[in-house]
Amino acid sequence: MTKASEEAQLPKARWRLIGPGLVVAATGVGAGDLVATAVAGERYGYTLVWAAVLGCLIKISMAEATGRWHLATGSTIFDGWRSLGRWTMVYFAIYVAVWGFVYGATAMSASAMPLVALWPEGPSLRTWGIISGLLGLVCVWFNRYAVVEKLMMGFVGVMFVVVVGIAIRVGPDTAALGAGLLPVLPDGSVLYTLGLIGGVGGTITLAAYGYWVTAKGWTGPRWIPMMRLDNRVAYATTGLFVVAMLVIGAELLNAADIALASGDRGLLDVGEVLEDRFGTATANLFLIGFFAASFSSVIGVWHGVSLLFTDFVGHVRPDRAVAPEERETSRPFRAYLLWLTFPPMGLLWLDQPIGLVLTYGVIGAFFMPFLALTLFWLLNTGRVTKEWRNGPISNVMLLASGILFLILCVEQIRDLPW
Repeated sequence: MTKASEEAQLPKARWRLIGPGLVVAATGVGAGDLVATAVAGERYGYTLVWAAVLGCLIKISMAEATGRWHLATGSTIFDGWRSLGRWTMVYFAIYVAVWGFVYGATAMSASAMPLVALWPEGPSLRTWGIISGLLGLVCVWFNRYAVVEKLMMGFVGVMFVVVVGIAIRVGPDTAALGAGLLPVLPDGSVLYTLGLIGGVGGTITLAAYGYWVTAKGWTGPRWIPMMRLDNRVAYATTGLFVVAMLVIGAELLNAADIALASGDRGLLDVGEVLEDRFGTATANLFLIGFFAASFSSVIGVWHGVSLLFTDFVGHVRPDRAVAPEERETSRPFRAYLLWLTFPPMGLLWLDQPIGLVLTYGVIGAFFMPFLALTLFWLLNTGRVTKEWRNGPISNVMLLASGILFLILCVEQIRDLPW
């Protein structure tokens, strides 16, 4: 069957089917990405707009490759990884255990920060973090993908309206914004720019995209055109969102020569600047957007990475493999949900769990080049029919992504306090 005939079988109102791409994009854009983009605007004005846009294009290529593998082969990414050798299973086992433990605490803390700022006389950061983790657990434990998708699309709507609306109110310099699309590297900004490109909407949940596509009911090559549309719309939305955050950084912080605090707390600084300039209502609106970005990542990771873990268990222990339609109610899925929620709560009582965070950073830095380069490998082989193998553009993007993430990985290791 030709690609034209495949497309002819798709529903006409395709825009109504868009969903999995928004889920993966919203999950990948968390508080950390907002801070990084705002800092880019604070330090370099509009100069690095092109880097934020390039970061979105890279994630489009990686998510598209993941979705294409699932739909073209009828198998999962773990089937592909397993065909490359058992080392992939060993790596993922280590990664998913350490990453999930530390990310759980990070995501809960990030969701708690705007709530503490909104209700300073209310519960503590630790209490709000625990509440956020439990809410994420309940949302995913008792619901299926269809409900998760609706929740995520609601958060995307809040994030988009709030951040883009504030960017418009701040008043972007359109001439400078347009000039920022030209690739320019300010002095001393090479590694920072690479980090900005690599960090826009990029997490392990890119590997979960194929599982969300399957959960949506898309199966077989005929859905590849729909998947591509879904993916492009999602990351175009993310691109506008990220550029809007850069505008806020450039207009509010760069012009006033204000430096953000490190980590997710930097967004609280943005809220304070907004309050000084526009009043409490605008600041509170921004904090609501901050919460939407953070908590959407909680729900997305709780659901998507638990799906990945479930498939991983089925490959390591074939006797525990479950059918795709049963993954969300399976024991491995719920076991990983509990792992993401309860053990990380212990880290909320530690001010600086340095050793674990460093370990998480190093292991985490290896995942994105692993994903990009294994997709490059798998989608250029006979594992995929010739029609759906990588084209020149996909190959360039995946190979360039792999090299970019390897550089960032090396820098992460070099930054360790040896």
